[in-house]
Amino acid sequence: MKEGINFYNEGHYWMCHEVVEDLWMDHIGDNARYVFWVVIQLATSLYHWEDGNLNGASGMANKAKRKIEFIENNHVESDILEKYLDWSKIKAIVKSIPDKPVLEDFNELSKFKFQDPESWKV
Repeated sequence: MKEGINFYNEGHYWMCHEVVEDLWMDHIGDNARYVFWVVIQLATSLYHWEDGNLNGASGMANKAKRKIEFIENNHVESDILEKYLDWSKIKAIVKSIPDKPVLEDFNELSKFKFQDPESWKV
């Protein structure tokens, strides 16, 4: 996860997607998989946003919102998510993106950086 988060924070969104997707595939049947899925979809959303692909960015952001709802409703959230991923902040940013956004609606998401994985005490 650290490598994927580093890629995300550096703006290498497709590489983040590729690295975190491997974790997602390894956790079939585990609700934690939805957290990986959110990171993948946000990275993909920003990848599309950078290319000016509003449909791709919007579609991925809306899918990420649904995964966040699943995480909330199924009690997957934990102190670990808050501590290492700034979960409350990223949730608020994603939820603030309208269902039918314009490219500018992704500006706050594009500025968000997860906590530096080098500071994680895992």
